[in-house]
Amino acid sequence: MTKDPLDHQASLNLGLIGNCSISALVDDRARMVWSCMPRFDGEPVFHALLDSGGGIGHDGLMEVELEGLQRWEQAYDAGTAILRTRLFDAQGQGVEVVDFAPRFVMRDRTFRPAQLVRRIRPIGGHPRVRVRIRPKARWGAVEPTRTRGSHHLRFVAPDWVMRVTTNAPLTYVADETWFSLAAPVSFLLGPDETLGGGIEDTARDFEEQTFMHWRQWTRRLALPFEWQEAVIRAAITLKLCQFEETGAIVAAMTTSIPEAPGSQRNWDYRYCWIRDAFFVVRALNSLSEVGTMEDYLRWLQDVVRGADEGHVQPLYGLGLESHLPEQALPHLSGYRGMGPVRVGNQAHEHFQHDVYGNIVLGAAQSFHDHRLFRRADAHDFAILERMGERAWLLHDQPDAGMWELRTRSRVHTSSSLMCWAACDRLAKIASAIGQLDRVAHWAQRARDIREKILAQAWNPQRQAFVESFGGRDLDASVLLMCEVGFIAPQDPRFISTVAALESTLCDGPFMRRYEAPDDFGRPETAFNVCTFWRIDALARIGRTEQAREIFESMLACRNHVGLLSEDIAPKTGELWGNFPQTYSMVGIINGAVRLSRPWDHVV
Repeated sequence: MTKDPLDHQASLNLGLIGNCSISALVDDRARMVWSCMPRFDGEPVFHALLDSGGGIGHDGLMEVELEGLQRWEQAYDAGTAILRTRLFDAQGQGVEVVDFAPRFVMRDRTFRPAQLVRRIRPIGGHPRVRVRIRPKARWGAVEPTRTRGSHHLRFVAPDWVMRVTTNAPLTYVADETWFSLAAPVSFLLGPDETLGGGIEDTARDFEEQTFMHWRQWTRRLALPFEWQEAVIRAAITLKLCQFEETGAIVAAMTTSIPEAPGSQRNWDYRYCWIRDAFFVVRALNSLSEVGTMEDYLRWLQDVVRGADEGHVQPLYGLGLESHLPEQALPHLSGYRGMGPVRVGNQAHEHFQHDVYGNIVLGAAQSFHDHRLFRRADAHDFAILERMGERAWLLHDQPDAGMWELRTRSRVHTSSSLMCWAACDRLAKIASAIGQLDRVAHWAQRARDIREKILAQAWNPQRQAFVESFGGRDLDASVLLMCEVGFIAPQDPRFISTVAALESTLCDGPFMRRYEAPDDFGRPETAFNVCTFWRIDALARIGRTEQAREIFESMLACRNHVGLLSEDIAPKTGELWGNFPQTYSMVGIINGAVRLSRPWDHVV
């Protein structure tokens, strides 16, 4: 890509690297602008993305600057989480920057250290570079103390110590001096630990083994025939969003990227929403990747077992933290200066009744799937029934809804729908484990909830299912009725609902969440997962060609390395919202699996 080299505006032209322990976002000029350690929901060591009111500066990041930079290009190594950025000057002299986090099997267990590796090599002429490594602590407010060893720099902050080990000229790195890059150099960023082997040998070995790990992982995926590259990239991205130590899955890697310019819709998504995680697990299961589900179920079981009097929050920290107080950080300018920067999320205080259905849906496969190392049993079912009891108790009670409205409580159709799903799936699980009395119990409750939804969520004036019982406003979440098996796709009421949503919520191929104003007014941007729900609905009701066209439009909106954020500005196609958004990447997988031509028709 060619741009004005003086253009320093922050953007979501970012690649994600990680190893299911830590992660980082690298922009298309090889600037590492965001990374939290020692976990995704911790404090950032690189925070430049959220202090970019005057553009991306030189603090709170790691960058490789090429003298005379004119153009750059960036791509992943196919089927891996290894990111390769190439920088060129006007004479064609250039460097290649390779970024990754080590991940491979060693000594019969997955090696995923809290470490980032950056390798730089010349690829033409005699390039000169300057390396900057400027981590910050306490959300950019504290400058770490820097000390120097023979081949490393140590950055000592109040809460952490980070070591950068390198075979580059340490004086040049420490003083940020321009120097000629005549041979490859490597940087290993991580804990304050001595490197056991040679720097270049270790970096090369880590890269080769990480490459093979990801290639073997993607090779085992059961891919649809069409759109395989998009599906592979989405699958890797979803896997990277799992904090494997506990099994929790973050909704996104960032906080406070606005949903729309200057909207104040800036939220912290670096936590595990039970709703979002269910959709991630289901999407990866559709590709026959069940390891993520097994890890997630470990985390989910602890959530359920630790639930206070049955109440489950919509989200938790990666280590099961239940208290996630929300605060704003006024010293940070925000993404492109569009604050506030928020840490924590007030939604942990919400009552969102769809959570119980998402728990049961997320766990249901473990009762049926013979591939799992540990299949669920009658004891697990008894614990899961507690979630069903909560779903039954709350299915017609007001809540904040899946969109987490802060000042309005209603009986949301989507929440009641997921309460129905909890009872429906519990009946199916009871059948699978031979508890026939519980089959009848849960099936009857599912029927009762279904009748109530059909009677109270249908608005005859709008000829559509609406967002709340007795309401009239339209909401894209009712499209999930078909996806979870509540209603047949050919039911005239569902077909009519799809038409009503399209006429009210769509901007071309894109779909907004809802029509009613919320705490911040009417939504301006399209919510990507809603567009993917529309694609799924169209395919199910037989409008397949239109669904394929919209799906291709969504693929065209991905950034240069195939990633999507939460929202899209319909007029410009620009990405907004937290990044990369698991909901959106799930939509890519679901759409491809739903729409792809079958293998036996083409090979």
